[in-house]
Amino acid sequence: MQSNRRPHVALLTREYPPEVYGGAGTHVEYLSRELRRLTEVSVQCWGAPRTESGVTNHQPWTALSEPKPESTTLQAMSINLAMAAAVKGADLVHSHTWYANLGGHLSKLMWSIPHVMTIHSLEPLRPWKAEQLGGGYALSMFCERTAIEGADAVIAVSGGVREDVLNCYPAVNPDRIHVIHNGIDPEIYRPQPSPETLARFGIDPSRPFVLFNGRITRQKGLTLLLAAALKLDRQYQLVIVASSPDTPEIAAEVGALAARVSAERGNVIWIDHFISREDLIHLHSHAAVFVCPSIYEPFGLVILEAMACETPVVASRVGGIPEIVVEGETGYLVDFDPADLDGFTSVLADRIEKLLRDSTLAAKMGKAGRERVLQHFGWRAIASETVQLYDSLLP
Repeated sequence: MQSNRRPHVALLTREYPPEVYGGAGTHVEYLSRELRRLTEVSVQCWGAPRTESGVTNHQPWTALSEPKPESTTLQAMSINLAMAAAVKGADLVHSHTWYANLGGHLSKLMWSIPHVMTIHSLEPLRPWKAEQLGGGYALSMFCERTAIEGADAVIAVSGGVREDVLNCYPAVNPDRIHVIHNGIDPEIYRPQPSPETLARFGIDPSRPFVLFNGRITRQKGLTLLLAAALKLDRQYQLVIVASSPDTPEIAAEVGALAARVSAERGNVIWIDHFISREDLIHLHSHAAVFVCPSIYEPFGLVILEAMACETPVVASRVGGIPEIVVEGETGYLVDFDPADLDGFTSVLADRIEKLLRDSTLAAKMGKAGRERVLQHFGWRAIASETVQLYDSLLP
């Protein structure tokens, strides 16, 4: 590129503030902020009109609104077409998740520009999505495969994800897969106690509590945490922030198990709606332990959020989680075996209760967790690595 002009990078994403509901959206929010310090950035996203300069929203074609659930993927593909048209003039396109990956691939073909894609999760490793998308699941895998096999560079958010990419898509050249971890802003996510927030949600400040935050989807393992809760001492509170079920079936399954836990042990506080970032930080700051019982987790941004707030973590030893949590130092890792769910929930409960009973140990691990975040997961360094990758692909 000409030395007197910064490259124009177009980010393609489903989620962008204020419409952020998962880790990928949070990733794009902070990455875009830091990238703007280093290069020219525009954003193509889904949803309602945005007032932010350089951000363009897209809506799906209304003709594709039915039949559900298959229409979800067809609508995504229509938005991808619109995104590809809108990035004309960009020097490079960077897509996030299968909801936008095909748009990046089409942009590469249409405008002869490099396509970088970040892998937040892989469709072949989420077979339960067929419950949510029906036949659209096959189309989502088509979008991802087409994009990843044609991309100039693939960013894996963990070493575990890099291995998953190579296993799922052996046609991808390993030299094109680069590990750049997710990150967090430790100035925003930091210990901020708020007794008022606890009172508003009906949490007893005199009793230690376990915190879970995540969508109601099989991936996040909420049913496993509820099963483990039945094995915990009843004096401890369980605070669950969970909403947006993938399907009515998983909602009913989780609801039935939650009702059983409430009836048999009590002390369950269920927050079944989106809460503000500030409220979530307050909950982290008071929690004795944060639990991430996922059966598949490419990275685990929610874990970084907890650690930044000095909350120790108990999590499944899957995906990229072992690259975040240091066993015995910032929390505990529990081996996940789908053939022995009872064994998993028993060990999960044991590790959780160990931290609930020992506040000194919990505080020590919490402080070690924040220190690890400060040393390894800052967004400014991540953005710098990302721009270096862009530069390697541009003339």
